[in-house]
Amino acid sequence: MVSQGNYISPSISLTAFNCPHCSVLTTQFWSHIYSESFERNSTPNVIKVFDEDDFEKKSKHNEFTEDVKLILKDYFKNKVSLLPFFEKNKDGKYVYNSIDNLYVSKCYNCSKISIWVADKLIWPDSDGQITPNPDLPRELTVDYNEAASIVNKSPRGAAALLRLTIQKLCKHLGEKGKNIDEDIKSLVSKGLDPRVQKMLDTVRVIGNEAVHPGTIDLKDDINIAQMLFQLINMIVDITISQPKHIDEMYNLLPEEKRKGIEIRDRKKDQ
Repeated sequence: MVSQGNYISPSISLTAFNCPHCSVLTTQFWSHIYSESFERNSTPNVIKVFDEDDFEKKSKHNEFTEDVKLILKDYFKNKVSLLPFFEKNKDGKYVYNSIDNLYVSKCYNCSKISIWVADKLIWPDSDGQITPNPDLPRELTVDYNEAASIVNKSPRGAAALLRLTIQKLCKHLGEKGKNIDEDIKSLVSKGLDPRVQKMLDTVRVIGNEAVHPGTIDLKDDINIAQMLFQLINMIVDITISQPKHIDEMYNLLPEEKRKGIEIRDRKKDQ
């Protein structure tokens, strides 16, 4: 199953959702986590470099079958990525010793794994859907990405950062950037799209509730916090991306045609 349909947040209770790595809505395969104890006084071995040519030379001195060589090569390539992966033994089977309340979901589309403690996604830090609109101003992207990095651990903290992002966005749109409520009111008086006003107020109110005790409790509701990221991207799309693209297309018109349109509009206003 692979789909590009509506976004479904990663959840411990689902067998299909948008992958935190590749963002594709697809099947997720769940696994228990298992462990094998190190020998006494032994410590983990982290490998940061894998020389494939050197491996080939050294493997000639061992009586490895081609299957074992492939498994070892795959192991070392995964090891140097410094990312979580499943380890296999020489027979190509996974090595198991159970740990409870620790789970892995593996994406059907990209084969990358995500790590969960109980029902909390702890790797990767944010899901793949939480990426800023490319037209989000650079100084706002910093706050957006910081919020994305903590949303699974602290939905309230993420919502508060997104409220700050909205405050800075209002300033970017020509307002004072000191009082979000007043800035939104001013934008409305200038003809702000009613849809944008609703989205701005949604992020503003939920962000406020995250900081001050209120009726919306984000403590255990990651979904609400995740939706705020989508709202910000939609706000940027309507207020920045769409006007930019319209101007780009308009500027493709021949200069004399654009001048003719300007003359027509001046006559209309007289």
